[in-house]
Amino acid sequence: MSERYFVDPRIVDDRARLVGVEAHHLVHVMRGRPGDRVTLFDGSGLEFTAEVSELRRDEVELKVVARHEADRELAFRLTLAVALPKGDRQRWLVEKAVELGVARVIPLRTARSVAKPGRGAIQRMARWVVDASKQCGRNRLMEIGEPRTWSDLLADSNEIPLRILAHPTPKDPACGNDADFEFLRVPAGHPRDEVIAAIGPEGGFTSEEVAAAREADWRAVNLGPRTLRIETAATVLASLVMTHRGC
Repeated sequence: MSERYFVDPRIVDDRARLVGVEAHHLVHVMRGRPGDRVTLFDGSGLEFTAEVSELRRDEVELKVVARHEADRELAFRLTLAVALPKGDRQRWLVEKAVELGVARVIPLRTARSVAKPGRGAIQRMARWVVDASKQCGRNRLMEIGEPRTWSDLLADSNEIPLRILAHPTPKDPACGNDADFEFLRVPAGHPRDEVIAAIGPEGGFTSEEVAAAREADWRAVNLGPRTLRIETAATVLASLVMTHRGC
């Protein structure tokens, strides 16, 4: 049995316990039995081999028999600030961000935002992070940040060395759309390798929002002549940054 399961709180000794949906999956879906071996992760970056010792209806006790270093993170910290789409497209965005190695997703409130995520939506996104991490093999959980307004995000991100936004204005030289995207590489003289990338709503950022970003030394990236959905733009922009970081 090679299924991966998420453990909370973190594992500190040779015992672990699954509860809730994780226990349900092992007991009722996978039909686990005492003696079965499974893989556990707890968000610390470690991966654990564990043996099922006792199963109950909604709880599973396990004995940890081995722990492994299994670093599958990017070599830099990537944050996506996204004006979330509606419905199931939010889940798709979260899943792909996890698979790509994004460190944090910040729900973004802009002038043209449609979705306004509340506490329930943030909790659902956090659960999707766990599910996607189980599938793709990440052992650190992508963070779901608190929703931020555009002005707050600009003010809070001054210390991040590379700040970019998706903005389709190919004929505007002020946008700084370098043809070879060299500016996406590691900034010289910055010991902290971190990137924040912002994706606006379906209607895009307003001219006022773009002007405010330029004042704060953000760089605009043109993703091509076609109109992309929010989740597509987020995936493309993350992949573009990763490519120029050699990931």
